[in-house]
Amino acid sequence: MLKRNIKRHIVIIGGGVIGCLSAIVLHKKGAHVTLVERAEIGAESSWAGGGVLLPLLPWHYSAPVNTLALAGAKLYPMLAEELLASTGIDIEYTVSGLRVLPPFDSSLSKQWCAENGLTAETDGDTLWLPDVAQVRNPRLMQALKRWLELNDVATVKAEITPITSNKNRVTQLSISQGEIISCDQVVISAGAWSQALLGDYALDLELKPMRGQMLLYQQPVGLLREILYCDDFYLIPRRDGHILAGSTVEDVGFDKTTTTTAAETLHQKALKLLPALADCSAIQHWSGLRPGSPDNIPVIQRHPQLENVWLNTGHFRYGVTMAPAAAEILAQLLLEKI
Repeated sequence: MLKRNIKRHIVIIGGGVIGCLSAIVLHKKGAHVTLVERAEIGAESSWAGGGVLLPLLPWHYSAPVNTLALAGAKLYPMLAEELLASTGIDIEYTVSGLRVLPPFDSSLSKQWCAENGLTAETDGDTLWLPDVAQVRNPRLMQALKRWLELNDVATVKAEITPITSNKNRVTQLSISQGEIISCDQVVISAGAWSQALLGDYALDLELKPMRGQMLLYQQPVGLLREILYCDDFYLIPRRDGHILAGSTVEDVGFDKTTTTTAAETLHQKALKLLPALADCSAIQHWSGLRPGSPDNIPVIQRHPQLENVWLNTGHFRYGVTMAPAAAEILAQLLLEKI
């Protein structure tokens, strides 16, 4: 398919998985794109999460969340192949399966899986979902950043002040050291920082940072081969023996501090699911700030007042899962209007 010759300048604010994939999709469609990130590309919540490609547990979420998450998950095998071929980086797309331990609603979960085409098997008192996959977040972000570099997509490391408009249009953005970036279209994909960027134009957008803390263990390869989930806690095995344990959901503003209380709580939950961890300590403890939104439903639309400002934000716990589909939706909406 031939690219459209789209000369107008689209500035995407936010270098997480949503912003990066939005930039990639728009670039492929012929757009002139600049990606602006306040710190390092992929260094915030996109890096910090677990990478499970399914909401936990999906039958507890609304249809909009599940529809977008399932659509995003279906795009990952092709995305993983493309990124490996073009960048040489393996994002470790792995169909590891998900085992749900009690308590859970067996009838509701089986009904939802049947209605949504997800294989579900009862194994004793657990629910086994063999088709659930995962990706390794840090490697995903490394690959997306490398793709942008190889394809000459402009990236700028800069802090952007809250946007201002002229007759309901944003024609320039003020960045660090008083510099200006001119723009024809603006996409806000700054996660937990999106509301602050909109400033007076945030309207009724309800986004706030929600801290999530995680632990990382190193164990022999193969000790754990499937994702384990119990009572809003999970263990995720990586191919090299690393095991992630998480996560907390804390409403503490923009505080990324890790706490000993959270570490101890997570460790005890990990031991309950995998007693083999009793003789080892976590090798890493970190936190990330998710873009919390009501009912986990993101905002993907044109701004109701600013005719050339677009929102692709608020994906809360499932930004990585939703990102490929969210980027396609954003691109389709935006390109139809320019």
